[in-house]
Amino acid sequence: MTRLGFAWRITGARIEAVRLGKPLRWALAVEPAELVGRTVRDVRRRGKYLLVDLDVGLLLMHLGMSGSLRFDLGLPAPGTHDHFDLVTSRGTLRLNDPRRFGAVVYAHDENAPLAAKLLGGLGMEPLEATFDVDRFHEGLRRRNASIKQVLLAGDLVVGVGNIYASEALFIAGIRPSLPASRISRPRAVRLHAAVREILARAVERGGSTLRDFANVDGQSGYFQLEASVYGRAGQPCRVCATPVRQIRQGQRSTYFCPKCQKY
Repeated sequence: MTRLGFAWRITGARIEAVRLGKPLRWALAVEPAELVGRTVRDVRRRGKYLLVDLDVGLLLMHLGMSGSLRFDLGLPAPGTHDHFDLVTSRGTLRLNDPRRFGAVVYAHDENAPLAAKLLGGLGMEPLEATFDVDRFHEGLRRRNASIKQVLLAGDLVVGVGNIYASEALFIAGIRPSLPASRISRPRAVRLHAAVREILARAVERGGSTLRDFANVDGQSGYFQLEASVYGRAGQPCRVCATPVRQIRQGQRSTYFCPKCQKY
């Protein structure tokens, strides 16, 4: 969702300046002045990384847990939590991150050691044709962790965050605590389709808003407003009216319907 908000606007822009704020998770790995004069060729996504392709090299951007990007011609002066500005001929791309878990890193190409380290272990893209159901099921069979944790891990399938994992498991009728290795192929097929459905719907709704997240135009996402189980502990299930339950898995909140998701 973030990429779609600015990719077409920044493509072809010339970098005019780079401003760094407080240190983020990793160093930029290049002197900011060396980026001035380069041209943005494309913006891609790989898992939770945005890849800003330049005529020479690329920037890998990660929003961490609380980061957000803004892109505009008339952004105000940087604030306390604005840690990176890419000033271009078409506007400024700004990373705001209160917790500073995000990162912006430069690499010569995707085969550079740091880029390969960050991108090499990522799983399948759920909205692309490469998200193969047989490969998905085979990956589940090799994992004994709970299915919710496997979805969040990102090494089998990427982009399935906490909200989307809870919602996909609800649609598929699978209890979040079930070991992934116990999921049959028919249930894996249902889950595969549910992941696609949930993420496609989230794209249409502009994503989800938790705390201070906003898209590149500063607008909130609305997917969470129609969630079936996420954030609805104690409220009636939209299907069977059974109270939605909340549990903790890996220090994250999980929501499910004990009747619709028996197994």
